[in-house]
Amino acid sequence: MIQILDCTLRDGGYINNWFFGEKNIKNIMINLEKANVDIIECGYIKDKAKLDKNSTIYPGFVNIRSQKKSDTLYVGMINYGEFDISKIPSCDSNTLDGIRVVFKKEEWQNAVIYAEAVKKKGYKVFIQPMATINYTDMELLGLIQEVNRITPEALYIVDSFGVMNRNDLLRLYYLLENNLFPNIKIGYHAHNNLQLAFSNAQSLVEESKKRDIIIDSSIQGMGRGAGNLNTELFVKFLNETYDTDYNIYPLLKIIDETTSIEYSKNYWGYSLPHYLSALYNCHPNYATYLNDKNTLTIKNMEEILSSISLERSQKFDKLYIENLYNDFQKSVIDDECILINFREIFKSKEILVLASGKTIETNEEEIKKYITKDTVVISVNFIPKNIKIDWLFISNAKRAEKILLKENIPCIVTSNLQITSDNKYIVDYNSLLNLVDHVSDNAMLMLLEFLKNVGIRHILLAGFDGYGHTQDYVDSEDNLPMSELKKSRINSGVIKVLDKYLDCMDIDWITESIYNKHSSKLAYTEGR
Repeated sequence: MIQILDCTLRDGGYINNWFFGEKNIKNIMINLEKANVDIIECGYIKDKAKLDKNSTIYPGFVNIRSQKKSDTLYVGMINYGEFDISKIPSCDSNTLDGIRVVFKKEEWQNAVIYAEAVKKKGYKVFIQPMATINYTDMELLGLIQEVNRITPEALYIVDSFGVMNRNDLLRLYYLLENNLFPNIKIGYHAHNNLQLAFSNAQSLVEESKKRDIIIDSSIQGMGRGAGNLNTELFVKFLNETYDTDYNIYPLLKIIDETTSIEYSKNYWGYSLPHYLSALYNCHPNYATYLNDKNTLTIKNMEEILSSISLERSQKFDKLYIENLYNDFQKSVIDDECILINFREIFKSKEILVLASGKTIETNEEEIKKYITKDTVVISVNFIPKNIKIDWLFISNAKRAEKILLKENIPCIVTSNLQITSDNKYIVDYNSLLNLVDHVSDNAMLMLLEFLKNVGIRHILLAGFDGYGHTQDYVDSEDNLPMSELKKSRINSGVIKVLDKYLDCMDIDWITESIYNKHSSKLAYTEGR
C-alpha cells in the first residue's frame, strides 16, 4: 500500500511563517480530504507557541482541526524537545490521530523514548530522523532496533537538505526493508534541491513490493528553499501507474486559491544557491543567507559553503555564517593616506551621489541640472547610461563582475574585491560596515560612511529609491526575486542607519524615495 502524506500546512509554513489565515487553513484541509489524500499534516505543535487561529503552529492539541473524514488521518509534528510530554492529552476522536517526532542525530535515543511515551497515549507515531543519510549503517541499525521495540506507525528516510540521489535512497531503503519489522511502514520525506524528489519517490514505490510506503509531499511543492515533492504531480503518477483514486481537481483548487498567491509573494523552488547547499550537505538556510546578501558571485558562495565545518553544517547558525561571510569579505588595510587624498579631491566640491534606482532614468534631465563644474558625481555599483560620472564606488563582487570598468572612470574599490584596474583607490571594507541587520554592507550606506570619514557634510542624492512593489533597479537584470518581508526589513534598516548619518550630514534628495518619506529627518528637495 502506498499512502500520501501532505505537509503543506507544516513544511509549507516556512514560506509564510505559518501564517496561512484561518480561511485558507480550513480550505486546504477540506480540499485535501476531497482529493482523498491519506494523511494531512496540520502543522507544528510547540510549547512556546501562542494560540492564533490564522497560524499552523499550535500551543496544544485543541481545535487543530474543525472537521473529520473517517478515512483521513490527521497528524502534527513535534520537534523533539519543543513540547512537554506531560501536556499531550490521550488520543480521542477530537484530537490528532498521529504525531510525527522529528529529531537530530545526536538526540535519537531520547527521541525514541519520547515517541514511545506518545504512542502510549494512543497516537500513531511516525519516527523522523533528520538527515538520515548522515547515519552510518551501524548507527541506523541501532535506531532500527529501538524502533522495532516500540513498533510505531512508520520509520522515515528524511532527506532534510535534498542531497540524496537514487542510489543513496535505495541503500537506506534496503537497510530498513531488511531489518525493520514488517508491520512498520517506511516513509520518505524529500526536499528538491537537486530536482530529484519526484524521481526518487518513483524509485522507492517501484522497489517496494511487500512493504507499506508513505510518501510526503506538498501542494505546488511549497516548502523552504528548493521546496518539496509536489502532491498534485505525484498523485497523478500514482493514479496512472498504480490505479489509485486520488482526485486531482481539489489540489489544483488549492494552488489556484492559496499557494500560487504565496508563491508570487515568496518564491520557492530550484535555485543555484540551494543546489550548492545540497552539494556541500549543509542546511539550506546557509545558502539563503549568502544569496540574500546579493553581493557574492557563485564562486564566492561556493568557497564559503565549502568552509562550513561538519559539526555546524546540519543546524543553521546565523552568527556562525555571518562570521564566515565577514571573514571572507574582510581584508583590513590602512587607508588613511587615501582618506587624506580624498579630503583634498573633494574640497570645495558639491557631491552628487547616484544609486541605481529607477528614478535615475525617469528623472534624468532633472538630475543633470544639478551637475556643474564644481560637482563631483559618484555612482554606486553601476555606470549610468546618459549621465557622466567622475567616480565609481564598488563594494559588491556580483555587481563588479557585470560592470565594464572603463579606464577613464576612476574607481573607489572596497578591499574585499579583487579588481584589476590601474585607476582605482582601495579603501578598507570592514571600516565602512554598520551593525544593523539586513543592511550591514549596503553599498550606499558604505559610501556614506566613506564620505563622512573624508569630511563631507552635505551631499545630493538621487536614485536611492528604496524597495517597493515593482521593479526597483534601472537595470532590469538587477531585479532579483525578493520577498515583501525582506524588502520591508531592508527598508527599515536603511532608514535606521540614515537617521544616524543625518546627525552629522545634510542629505538633499533630488529624486523621490521611500526613505525620505518615512524618516522624520529626511526631506525631498523640490529644485534649488
